[in-house]
Amino acid sequence: MPRPSPVVTHLTASDLAGTAPVLPRVARMLRPYRGKIAMVLVAVVVSAALQSVVPFLTRAVFDDALFPLDGGDPRLDLLAWLVAGMCAIPVATALIGIGQNWLTSTVGNSAMADLRGDLFEHLQKMELAFFTATKTGAIQSRLANDVAGVRTVLTDTATTIVQNSVTVGAAFVAMVVLSWQLTILTLVLMPLFVVLQLRVGRRRQRLARRTQESLSEMTAITEEALSVSGILLAKVFNRSAAEVDRYREANRTQTRLQVEQAMTGRTFFAVVQTFFAITPALIYLAAGWIITGSLPVGEDQLTAGTLVAFTTLQGRLQMPLMQLMRVTLDVQTSLALFRRIFEYLDLEPAITERPGAVALDPRTVRGRVELRGVSFRYPEARSLSGTADRDRFGDTGVRIGVDGDGQRTEAAGAPEPWALQDVSLVVEHGQLAAIVGPSGSGKTTATYLVPRFYDVTDGAVLIDGHDVRDLTLSSLADAVGMVTQEPYLFHGTIRDNIAYARPGATADEIEQAARDANIHDRITGFPAGYETVTGERGYRLSGGEKQRLAIARVLLKDPAILILDEATSALDNETERLVQEALERATRSRTTIAIAHRLSTIRSASVIFGLEDGRVVEQGTHADLLAAGGLYKRLYDEQFSREPHGRVSCDDRRADVPL
Repeated sequence: MPRPSPVVTHLTASDLAGTAPVLPRVARMLRPYRGKIAMVLVAVVVSAALQSVVPFLTRAVFDDALFPLDGGDPRLDLLAWLVAGMCAIPVATALIGIGQNWLTSTVGNSAMADLRGDLFEHLQKMELAFFTATKTGAIQSRLANDVAGVRTVLTDTATTIVQNSVTVGAAFVAMVVLSWQLTILTLVLMPLFVVLQLRVGRRRQRLARRTQESLSEMTAITEEALSVSGILLAKVFNRSAAEVDRYREANRTQTRLQVEQAMTGRTFFAVVQTFFAITPALIYLAAGWIITGSLPVGEDQLTAGTLVAFTTLQGRLQMPLMQLMRVTLDVQTSLALFRRIFEYLDLEPAITERPGAVALDPRTVRGRVELRGVSFRYPEARSLSGTADRDRFGDTGVRIGVDGDGQRTEAAGAPEPWALQDVSLVVEHGQLAAIVGPSGSGKTTATYLVPRFYDVTDGAVLIDGHDVRDLTLSSLADAVGMVTQEPYLFHGTIRDNIAYARPGATADEIEQAARDANIHDRITGFPAGYETVTGERGYRLSGGEKQRLAIARVLLKDPAILILDEATSALDNETERLVQEALERATRSRTTIAIAHRLSTIRSASVIFGLEDGRVVEQGTHADLLAAGGLYKRLYDEQFSREPHGRVSCDDRRADVPL
C-alpha cells in the first residue's frame, strides 16, 4: 500500500493568516439573487419609512388633537384619523415583514445550499493526496458545521443589518427634525461605542475561528472513534476509556471556547444598554433646562408633544441600535467561518485537465500501458489552518525526529525520498502483467500513476500512446478499473454497490456481473438477496464476499485496463480459489496489471516486473525469472521452499517475513 502523503495545498502563509477580503466574495456569491435582494431592500425601506411616521403622529395627537397649542378644545375628528393611522402602520409593516422573511429565507438558504454544493464539488476534484493527509472529520466539519455556522448571516443577519441601519438612519433624521439639541445629548457617546465594538469584534472573530477548529477536532474524533474500525480498534486494545477521556477533553475545550465567545462583549453591551436606559431621564432634565432658559437653545420650539414624540423615538431607537451592534459582531464572527470555507475553495487541485485534453474513445481504446522514465516522490507538506497534529491521549513528551520546539531534526528534515526512480515498462494490449517486490518497493505507487491518482514527477505514463496528463479525467477514469486489497462498500444494498459502476445497468447485467465474479449464488442465499444491506464499509460480509462484490462492480464497468492490487493476499485457500476464478474471467480480453503477494497467482502472467527500492530490477516470464535467480527467485523461494537445516529464507528488507 502507498505511504501516507503530506498535506498538499496551494495556499500561501498570508492566505492561511486569513487577511484576504471576504465580503466581496460573499457579495459575488449572492449575485444570482440580486433581484430578490432588491425586493428585500425595498421592503425594508418602506417598513422603516412607515415606522418613522409614528412619532410625528404621536406629536400631532398631543399638540394638535388632544392639547391644541392655540388653546382650543380637543379635536376628536382629527384624533380618530391619527389613531387610525397609528393602527394601520403596524398592520402594514407586519404584512411587509412576512413577505420580507420569505424572501430573506429563500435567498439565505439557497445561497447556503450553493456554497455547500460548490464546496462538495470542489472537494470531489481534489487529488487523492489531499484526503490521505486530511482527517475525514475535519473535512466533514467544514462542509457541515462551518457552512451551518454562516446560515444566520445568509438568512437573517444581512437583512437585520439593512433593516436596522435604515431604521436607525430614519430615526436619527426624525430626531434631528424634532430637536437637534436632544439628539446631540442622545448620541454623544456613539463614537466611543463604535470604537469599543470594533475591538470586541476582532476578539470575537479570533474566538470564532478557534471554536470552529475545536469543533472540527471533535467531529474528527467522533468519526474516527465511532466508526466500525475505530470501535474494533478501541475494544481490541482496551482503549475505550481513553477514547472517552479524549472526547471529554475536546468537549471541555469546546465548552470553554463557547462560553468565552458568548461572554465576549457582554460588558460592552451592558454599558450601552445602561446608557440608553438612563437617556430618557437625561432628556427630561435637559428639557427642563431648555424650557426654563438655563440652556438658551430653542426653548420656544420644545413642546410637550415634541418631548413625548422624542422620548418615544429614542426608546424605539435603542432596540435596533443594540441589534445592529450585536449583529455587526456576529458578522465579524462569521467572517472567520467564511475564511475557513473559502480556504478549502481556494485549494487548487493538483490533478487537473490541460486545455484541449483528449477524450479516449471507449470503442477504440486498446489499453496499452507504458511507463516511460517515470520518477516520482510525494509532494512536500503544506498545512491547512487548524490541522495541527497532537498526541492522541495527551502530551506524552515522546518525540521522534523533532527537537524540543517541535522542529524537524536534520535527518527528519531531509527531502521526501524517491518512491519510483527511472521506471520504464510496457504492458501490451490484452497482456496480464504482474508487479512483484518487497514491501515499500513502489508497486502500488506505480499503479496509482496510471489512473492519475498522482502525477509523475519526471517522465510520463502513456495509454495507447497518449500521455495521461493530456487525457480528460472522465475518459481516463472510464478506461481504468481497479480492485484493491481492501475494497470499499458503502452502506447500501448489494445491488446498489454493484451498480455503482454503471447506475443505468439493468438487473440482468448486474446479475451477470455477479455470476462472473462467483458471488451470485452467495447473494441469492441471503434472505433479501440483492437487496441485502451490506452495512458500513461492508462489515456484514466476509473478506472474500467483499472482494468478489468489488470484482463484480469492476466487471460491470468493463474497463479496458484493470489494476489488481493484492486482491487475494488476505483470503483463505477456498475463497482465494473462487476469487482467482473470478479474476481470470475479469482479465480476459483486457490489459491487466496485477500486484501480487501470492506468487502462485501470477505464474501464467505474460510478463512479470520486479521492483526493488523504486526501480525495475528485472522483467520476464515466470520461467525466465526463476532461471535468472534474481529478486523474483528469492521471493519465490521464500514462499515455496526452505533453506537447508530448516531455516526459512527471507529478505531483511521485507516487512512480511515468514515466522
